[in-house]
Amino acid sequence: MEQDQSTTNSRFKRDLAPEEMLRVIFDYAAKIANERILDHVLMLMADMGREMIVSDRCTVWLLDTQNNELWSKVAHGLDEIRIPSTAGLVGYAVTNDQAVFIHDAYTNEEYKSYLQNGAIYTDQQTGYRTKALMVIPFRNSNGEIMGAYQAINKLTVSEQFSDKDMEYLTLASSYAGKSLESALLTMEIEETQKEIIFRMGEIGESRSKETGNHVKRVAEYSYLLALELGISQEEAELLKIASPMHDIGKVAIPDAILNKPGKLTEEEFKLMQNHTLIGYNLLRNSTRHILKTAAIVAYEHHEKWNGRGYPRGIQGTDIHIYGRITAIADVFDALGSDRVYKKAWELDRILQLFQEERGEHFDPDVIDAFFKQLPAILRVREQYSDTALANSIES
Repeated sequence: MEQDQSTTNSRFKRDLAPEEMLRVIFDYAAKIANERILDHVLMLMADMGREMIVSDRCTVWLLDTQNNELWSKVAHGLDEIRIPSTAGLVGYAVTNDQAVFIHDAYTNEEYKSYLQNGAIYTDQQTGYRTKALMVIPFRNSNGEIMGAYQAINKLTVSEQFSDKDMEYLTLASSYAGKSLESALLTMEIEETQKEIIFRMGEIGESRSKETGNHVKRVAEYSYLLALELGISQEEAELLKIASPMHDIGKVAIPDAILNKPGKLTEEEFKLMQNHTLIGYNLLRNSTRHILKTAAIVAYEHHEKWNGRGYPRGIQGTDIHIYGRITAIADVFDALGSDRVYKKAWELDRILQLFQEERGEHFDPDVIDAFFKQLPAILRVREQYSDTALANSIES
């Protein structure tokens, strides 16, 4: 009997001592202050709340007023979830601006209807068993409710949340509102930057009568190649965002050269080559990481592995990996597309050229990554084909 009791007690945890609580708060505050990606901030917030009050699960919900939904990109035990803004106990708390905690979701009568379409319904879908629940709304700097903390199942012997837990989670909620507001603002700024960069890339391409889908395809190809080469998800995303700017320097090249149907003269080709320098000079003085990356891409995507490219004639690994990746993405799309000076090549002809130019024009490792990712690359080409673009415009 004593052994059974010991086993039962061993699965429980204890509440944090004051000094442990401070350490958790300071540790997470430092991590959150240095994080700019919203998904990561939400997960850190959830982890902080769970540790502070020793709960099994914790979710940070955000209020989407435009769609009248509560959503969380990350939740312990679940993927992204969206529910009506009035659904469940979290919907009640947000709608009524009221913090709530209950001891057992299955026996509580006061919030029965909210629990049935919230926690109990979710349990039926997942097989989880919700007992104790606590929800606390949080606000932005204007005092408007922007979401709520939700904690599920206390892991101490009592298996019930206390008034002290409410105080601690209220503290976390106050911090969450300010931190998430900052992260959302950063995200909005970054999304605006991405949109501007993409539109600028389209402008550069449209000068030479190429479609906006060219920059979409180059961006997606670059992303796939970067991941295949072992580049981190974050850096691959960065390259994907920046690569549409590879030909931004074309804005300063005369139309007569950009849209000439025949072969360029030597003098015309020298003028065309200037688009790499022009693009680089437009972007290089920015302090923004995205634009600094775009400057590298604009400057080096016409360099060749064998040193016979332009504008500097650098070779091998002296060419930045961003330039080496975008070079293949750009050439693949250019050869496979109709241009004013040529018809689109057949796929087999392009692939044969790439094999021949492995170690000459192109980095051998990036060529190998290209062939490994070829099925995915071809799917992207189909998804963002110029025919698809034309059809979407007509419809």
